[in-house]
Amino acid sequence: MKIEVLDTTLRDGEQTPGISLNAAKKLRIAVKLDEIGVNAIEAGSAVTSEGERDAIRLITSQGLNAEIVSFARTLIKDVDYCLECDVDAVNVVVPTSDLHLKYKLRKSRDEMIKDAVKVVEYAKDHGLSVEVAAEDSTRTDLKYLRRMYKEVIASGADRICPCDTVGMLTPLKSFKFYQSFTDLGVPVSAHCHNDFGLAVANTLSAIDGGAKRFHGTINGIGERAGNAAIEEVVLGLNTLYKDNGYEENYNWESTQKKTSQYTTDIKINQIYNTSKLVSRLSNAPIALNKPIVGENAFAHESGIHADGVIKNSSTYEPITPELVGHRRKFIIGKHVGTKGLDNRLKELGIKVSDDDLMEIFAKVKDLGDKGKTITDTDLEAIAEHVLNIDHENKIQLEELTIVSGTKIRPTASISLNMDGKEVIEADVGIGPVDAAVNAVNKGIKNFADIKLEEYHVDAITGGTDALIEVIIKLSSGDKIISARATEPDIINASVEAYLDGVNRLLDLE
Repeated sequence: MKIEVLDTTLRDGEQTPGISLNAAKKLRIAVKLDEIGVNAIEAGSAVTSEGERDAIRLITSQGLNAEIVSFARTLIKDVDYCLECDVDAVNVVVPTSDLHLKYKLRKSRDEMIKDAVKVVEYAKDHGLSVEVAAEDSTRTDLKYLRRMYKEVIASGADRICPCDTVGMLTPLKSFKFYQSFTDLGVPVSAHCHNDFGLAVANTLSAIDGGAKRFHGTINGIGERAGNAAIEEVVLGLNTLYKDNGYEENYNWESTQKKTSQYTTDIKINQIYNTSKLVSRLSNAPIALNKPIVGENAFAHESGIHADGVIKNSSTYEPITPELVGHRRKFIIGKHVGTKGLDNRLKELGIKVSDDDLMEIFAKVKDLGDKGKTITDTDLEAIAEHVLNIDHENKIQLEELTIVSGTKIRPTASISLNMDGKEVIEADVGIGPVDAAVNAVNKGIKNFADIKLEEYHVDAITGGTDALIEVIIKLSSGDKIISARATEPDIINASVEAYLDGVNRLLDLE
């Protein structure tokens, strides 16, 4: 059965606190939604402002395949604004609960039906397709709701959409609720909000109950806790409905080969990049653990899970990341073994000797014991640093001590091993890194004439315990060389990189 998708990212999604999309951003998102196969795009609410109308007109002028929809209240002027924007359809929103009628509109039930019928007839007379969305349906008297829908259907409404405006349904209630409207003779749409974290589950249940279209947003953005996430509903329909009933001897591989009882027109392999586009243009970050599109959705820490996924991804992944255009990541932690570490390095295109592997392994274990998890980026940085050490260090750091405070000028004392001879020095600086480098320079002044040309530091990962990569450029006479070090401590990383560069310059002499 084909299920249609109405995307309301540009209307309901834009109602997310802090999100405001200009016309250019709306157009970019609309074009992408059309590319991935969305059936209808609610481009906005034409009555909102002239700027909103400009954005809707810009979208309708593109000749997109998707039906372009505008939100409208039960007011003739709202439909007129929609007509100005040349949309294909209107989503007429009709408040129906006694709560909304009494406190928001101060209208009777009969008055509300009269207004709805009038607007539906007007929109139909002007060539628009009409979907009637009953606002706060799930807190509306069911007999009244059905009477309202019978009246607007008789007036020409093409679709009806009972809305779970504040997320009051549960999956079982959603099934029964949406099923109760399937006898009215027009297609039923589902519109579920996520106030209790059930928008996706309730949407799937609504489809089981007979809804032929669902409303949702990319990444589930929307006011309050958001709307049903399109990517989650679509993948749920694609994947979770392949099993035709309970199988006592469940065979996952055979289930994967079955055809889902529900299909959509969505190009599933473009879901991840669509998610990233919307996140970037709306400035709405995606949670790391967000299903389907979160950065941890296909991330595995080394160990039993990683080993299983390497052998057969289905062991710990219900779908492959490639299906949605995502990618798999292995997080290297303190439980990693040398074989797992070596395998991940090879997958990253890094070949190391046994000695290099053991040095990388030791650094990973040390960082793991300090509470760090090692991402691919971290591992590459560590490996690159280790692989740069292809010389015998003439100068080695034995000890580094920093004293710093609000009323104490940063002071560093170091102990260096220089060709077997111990050298101890101390110096001050503007900050602890500057003090440490100054102390090193005092220690090596009789051994090498080194000048620091450039200093750059990056926090590879987030957090106050971020893994720090320090990149420096040193010169000695006409020789210039770059060096780097990766540590969780910026001072240690800076000194390690500095001494690495010094040793490499000495090798060139």
